[in-house]
Amino acid sequence: MKRSVIDTVDLSKEEVQGLLDTAMDIIADPAKYAHACAGKKLATLFFEPSTRTRMSFEAAMYELGGNVISMTDAGTSSATKGETVADTVKVVSNYVDIIAQRHPKAGAALVSAVNAQIPVINAGDGGHCHPTQTFADLLTIYREYGKMDGLTIGFCGDLLYGRTVHSLMSAMARYEDTKFVLISPDELKVPRHLIDDVVTPNSIPCEETASLEDALPKLDVLYMTRIQKERFDDIEQYERLKSSYVLDAEKMKLAKPDCIVMHPLPRVDEIAVEVDEDPRARYFEQTYNGKIMRMALILKLLGDQDPAHTYPGGPFSLWNEAMEDNAYRCTNPKCICAAERSIRHKYYVAKNGSKRCVYCEQ
Repeated sequence: MKRSVIDTVDLSKEEVQGLLDTAMDIIADPAKYAHACAGKKLATLFFEPSTRTRMSFEAAMYELGGNVISMTDAGTSSATKGETVADTVKVVSNYVDIIAQRHPKAGAALVSAVNAQIPVINAGDGGHCHPTQTFADLLTIYREYGKMDGLTIGFCGDLLYGRTVHSLMSAMARYEDTKFVLISPDELKVPRHLIDDVVTPNSIPCEETASLEDALPKLDVLYMTRIQKERFDDIEQYERLKSSYVLDAEKMKLAKPDCIVMHPLPRVDEIAVEVDEDPRARYFEQTYNGKIMRMALILKLLGDQDPAHTYPGGPFSLWNEAMEDNAYRCTNPKCICAAERSIRHKYYVAKNGSKRCVYCEQ
């Protein structure tokens, strides 16, 4: 099995710092990397729509001197004929050197990684994880503060389905003196497994509130997210919650002078256009940082001299430790298990003693 990245925790804290250092060097001297991937090919397999993530992966590979082949519409692929994710990546592995994959079902990236003969990068699997967005977020914070420790981060909006939130929480939990403020309506609170698996074991001070105004004065980073219509099964619930939070110039007066505003994009109405002119806005800079960190990650995975290595606690170690039981079935309708019946249902035992699906962690 080649080294892949399904979640941020597939890389150690030291390896993430290595990516940040490489990214800073790319920014300082891009010409140095112009031919680093000459003769290599990246496949972007996108089973759901994307603008920033897909284009930044493709731009990253081209700027490294490599080439790209793309699947940008699942409706034109063999998935419409019933081909499984596993079979797709087994085929694509014969054509390219590395895969970036986005899929609407949680766990699809793990399925690909254990079946591919080449590195797989998770470009988003449903509401589960989005590690490369997190790497972009980390570089944005690092370039701003020159450190990762001692920061209070507020996550606002869709914390239930927000895969970018889940990934960034897992990443920031590794740093000293981190504090979280979780801002959401009751219906969109962060999944309980993140509290049990990330917040509690790391003794991270964590406040939950429904008020953006109350939270703002405490924050070093405000991470806004949109309410994601595509994740809702109940459209009436979406309509009721979609404009729960709107950050505007008046609310920004409550924030600290050095508090930066981040957003994974696209936005709908949760950040007023007037905030774009605020010097603390960083969400468009994040898109540039995403390209740079994807360049650093591609370089690492293609050049890794220890391809079988997996960082303890990441999805691959969970996979290796997971158990099968004919009586066990994942009941999450948004898991890859629900979409592809041929997938073996596997579980691991969480720290609180509960059984968790190895694919979606629910």
